[in-house]
Amino acid sequence: MEKQGTAKVLEEIGVLLELEGENTFKSRAYYNAARTVELLGEEELERLVREDQLKDVRGIGSAINEKVKELVQTGSLNYYEELKAKVPEGLFEVLKVPGLGPKKVRKLYEMLEITNPAELEYACRENRLVNLKGFGQKTQENILEGIEFIRRYQGQYFYSEARRIAESLIRELKEFPSLGEISLAGSIRRCREIVKDIDLVASTDEPASLTQYFTELPQVTDVIAHGDTKASVRLDEGINADLRVVRPDEYPYALHHFTGSKEHNTALRHRAKNMDLKINEYGLFRTSDDKLVPCRNEIEFFAALNLAYIFPEMRENYGEIEAAEAGTLPILIEKDDIRGIFHVHTNYSDGTNTLEEVVRHCSELGYEYVGITDHSQSAFYAGGLNEDALIEQQEEIEAMREKYPGLAIFHGVESDIRTDGSLDYPDAVLERLDFVIASVHSGLKMERSKMTERLLRALSHPLVTMLGHPTNRLLLGRDSSPLELEKIFQAALDNGVILELNASPARLDLDWRHLKRVKEMGLLVSINPDAHRLESFEDINVGVAIARKGWLGKEDVFNSRSRSDVEKYLLHRSSGSHA
Repeated sequence: MEKQGTAKVLEEIGVLLELEGENTFKSRAYYNAARTVELLGEEELERLVREDQLKDVRGIGSAINEKVKELVQTGSLNYYEELKAKVPEGLFEVLKVPGLGPKKVRKLYEMLEITNPAELEYACRENRLVNLKGFGQKTQENILEGIEFIRRYQGQYFYSEARRIAESLIRELKEFPSLGEISLAGSIRRCREIVKDIDLVASTDEPASLTQYFTELPQVTDVIAHGDTKASVRLDEGINADLRVVRPDEYPYALHHFTGSKEHNTALRHRAKNMDLKINEYGLFRTSDDKLVPCRNEIEFFAALNLAYIFPEMRENYGEIEAAEAGTLPILIEKDDIRGIFHVHTNYSDGTNTLEEVVRHCSELGYEYVGITDHSQSAFYAGGLNEDALIEQQEEIEAMREKYPGLAIFHGVESDIRTDGSLDYPDAVLERLDFVIASVHSGLKMERSKMTERLLRALSHPLVTMLGHPTNRLLLGRDSSPLELEKIFQAALDNGVILELNASPARLDLDWRHLKRVKEMGLLVSINPDAHRLESFEDINVGVAIARKGWLGKEDVFNSRSRSDVEKYLLHRSSGSHA
């Protein structure tokens, strides 16, 4: 191994020892040895090892000398590999966050089981670091800023973040005097949970002027490519954006072409070919004479292919073309169908806002009901409520019900599912609540059959109303827990448990790919914001977008029901009935 590689391994050993909680002097010895190796000449390290003189160099002790010799002569080091095996790989990514050193990262791992930046970000957004010794509100804010800085160069963005940036671009472009139509396209228009870039399609009779206008927008930092009908730029938030410009009569075809997934577009081209038609970004043409089939919009485009209109979110070749032909596409849920929300945290646990602030906000938003669910007592890291605190919260909720009679306030809890599948409070405590969301927050990597059994036991508990973030994934950070989902879905159906679609942009769990099956089975889904601050209530719109992508209609979503229907459902459920 060459000098730079050797120095890097020694540096990482020092870090690993700190993460392991080893003696400070021991880790410092490796840091010093790394500096010493770095200062050697290009060929000097190899010579010193060959002549067995490295041990005489200041800063290299006998133990480190042997390890360096092994590294230089074999290209690897068993001691280093053994240390790495003990520490979650993602902790090195956490160390890249500005302001976090090995000691703080070790504390985050020990206290909050944080193993990667995505878990760290989620913990910050749930206010887990505010009361953690050595951290606090300001540190938490700095960490979030650091994670955002890193993500700008990672090349992947949460859907909600990319959409926000894209919509600001559209607002700017609408100031162009001769703009015809403009729309999001690509993965954002399809509501993919992770987005790599922004695609926009616009129409105008002055394409060159529009692309020039686009490249000169204030948020553009670099122009990657620029032509008369297409421009690609990099924005100040790090994400790339492409603008395609067409004539007004070409707009419906271009919008469809640049919206659908590769698989959807391929399937549709195959269908067109069987109808003696051909599709490209400029139009729909008859094969026989190359004449354009005129379409004023995407509705007419699909009609020309003998299909019902396929909503953009569904264009993934997941059966939408067959359903459009058969006339069996669902009527998708709209954001205005949501009449209330569940899974809301207050400052009783790890939420930012008081109970009254949450209630007032829901009332101002026009909701008919809200379900308060702070963490249960096992979640000590999130300020989980003991039984006394739960009773205190119940009393305050009673007072809020009198003060805000137009809003139904349901008292619930997000109860941890213990590793054996039991819940966090005795039944006598849970029976006093209006509903219970059962969630897994620890032991996320249990063996598949054991994790499945864990959830099956929780689902069989008669007081469980909803299963929270069912697969426990964190986007860009943690894969789903190993689960036999078909068994989970069947158990939820058999026990009358509602499945949560957790609308936090970092979760979006259940995955949209599973929602179609959930719908087919007749399960109810509740789109929940998992809100820890008032701004997070807006995440319900992200949840609705994912629900639409998963083919859900209003009838499939629990919190599209009226206040009276929800009250009846929860009353029946708490009595042991499957409403």
